[in-house]
Amino acid sequence: MLTAIGRKTTAPFIFMGEVALIVFRSFLELRGFLRSDFRPVARVLMKQILFTGVHAWAVIVALFFLIGTLIITQIIFFAGAEGAPLIGMVLVWVVVREVGPVLTAVIVIARSGAAVAAELASMKINDELWALEAMGIPTTRYLVMPRVVGMAASVAMLTLYAELVAINGGFFVGSIIWNIPFAEFQQGLVQFSTLREIFVSLLKGFVFGIAIAAVCCYQGLSVEGGATQIPVAATKGVMRSLLLVFVIDAVAALVTFR
Repeated sequence: MLTAIGRKTTAPFIFMGEVALIVFRSFLELRGFLRSDFRPVARVLMKQILFTGVHAWAVIVALFFLIGTLIITQIIFFAGAEGAPLIGMVLVWVVVREVGPVLTAVIVIARSGAAVAAELASMKINDELWALEAMGIPTTRYLVMPRVVGMAASVAMLTLYAELVAINGGFFVGSIIWNIPFAEFQQGLVQFSTLREIFVSLLKGFVFGIAIAAVCCYQGLSVEGGATQIPVAATKGVMRSLLLVFVIDAVAALVTFR
């Protein structure tokens, strides 16, 4: 019984240590990748960016346009159309500070995180990882590092894109339906949309991408058994990535906006 309690107590710390080790090794391999013949690894990196960042644009546009519309509708319901400066302020506070990075990370987890965990789990079960190592190809450099770097860059890029869509989409709907003048809307937007807000938002997106990729890679590479463990690895990758993203977001809120 004490052994079981000890394992459950130490499991989160072991998990975080393994994830941190994956991140550390990935950035070490990034240096080696830049010094050597990087074409095969660059191909994997570009495919990851294409799948995670480019192919998700339609979902991002649709979802964040609706979010911007929803926010501006609620503000006008409470403050009236004359509260145009308040609209820009609330859009920055809600979208740039929280909704943009977090919801973008959730979309990436659902689309790409599960796919990464399932792909690596399948490769391990089918002994493809052993074959790569036998050919002298470092698994971390060829499989893990491109996914960590590619997903981090993609989430940061998608976060900026999502925030622009939400803010401009909200103003577009407000200007057509309630005739909100751009000058008043811009007043609140410019006042609160500082470089610090934008930098923190993009940094959160970048860190979220690293965390998602590291967790999903860990879950995929740690499977044992047969093909039935592939969906288990994907599920664990999604759930643990979500938990880690919200933990990082809570810590970032306490540190940056206290």
